[in-house]
Amino acid sequence: MPKALITGITGQDGSYLADYLLSLGYEVHGLVRRVALEAPETRFSRIQHLLDRVTLHPASLESYASIFHVFSKHDFDECYHLAAQSFVAESFADGFSTMSTNINGTHYVLAALRELRPKCRFYFAGSSEMFGNVNEVPQKETTAFQPRSPYGISKVAGHHLTRNYREAYGLFCVSGILFNHESPRRGFEFVTRKTTSTVARIKLGLANELRIGNLEAKRDWGHAADYVRAMHSMLQQQEADDFVIATGQTHSVREFCEIAFGEVDLDYREFVKVDERYYRPAEVDLLIGDSSKAQKAIGWEPTYTFRELISEMVASDLAVLKEDFSRSGATAQSTTTHA
Repeated sequence: MPKALITGITGQDGSYLADYLLSLGYEVHGLVRRVALEAPETRFSRIQHLLDRVTLHPASLESYASIFHVFSKHDFDECYHLAAQSFVAESFADGFSTMSTNINGTHYVLAALRELRPKCRFYFAGSSEMFGNVNEVPQKETTAFQPRSPYGISKVAGHHLTRNYREAYGLFCVSGILFNHESPRRGFEFVTRKTTSTVARIKLGLANELRIGNLEAKRDWGHAADYVRAMHSMLQQQEADDFVIATGQTHSVREFCEIAFGEVDLDYREFVKVDERYYRPAEVDLLIGDSSKAQKAIGWEPTYTFRELISEMVASDLAVLKEDFSRSGATAQSTTTHA
């Protein structure tokens, strides 16, 4: 059976990818920080249902030695490098650690592969944030990168490192330039999950408002479960290449809020408060991807609509809260907490 390593297996994409690869008969391994192994009840929430079917290895993206050690012990067919500091707002607050983790971590994994496992196929998780201040709409593989955040800059560097290892050393390395993709497993710090979880709390009387930044920012939003299929398909091709993965549709944060609140029969205008504290120092106003190359080359298309994505996220957050109430025997009470 094929053997795959996923860095960032405990994250949204890593957990969905592990699900998908296991369904295809893969032997799945994951890199995790040692601190995660010491607190599995909180760190492994997204892969709790998979722990008896995956093998986890302690390693740090900041330590070449630890990454080298894992590759020295195991011969993987595929490596999916998803681990990163991926919250854009945090990258403005701590650009140094974002750069160090995202750039050096990618370089360490590629260097270890070249030294020890040159036949292992490598996937790099690129991002639409690499395009930044776009000079064409929609964005495709040939669109110039003009990132507007330390996170975007770090991903551009990782993209070029991946391409360089492909061209200079002949490794099978690809970059997936994925536009925004969400799910019920998204982190609460991201605007989408912050919105759907707060909608659930407001519906159950646990909050009375949602404070948010730029309502007019527009993004191309898809479902993470769709996007991990694309990751896998990229590594099954005869030749390594880079692909944009996107729905080809753009929606504003305001639209996201309107639909999310509408799922529980509420008017978003009564609860959403614009708070300039959540504005980025340098905003990216419009991102929309052209995935026609991926559609033709690897046969990928999204299956979720924008509305279906939001509906699933709201329903999941409501179900989680209700289950918490049921376990604790508590009743939802009206509070004055802020999102």
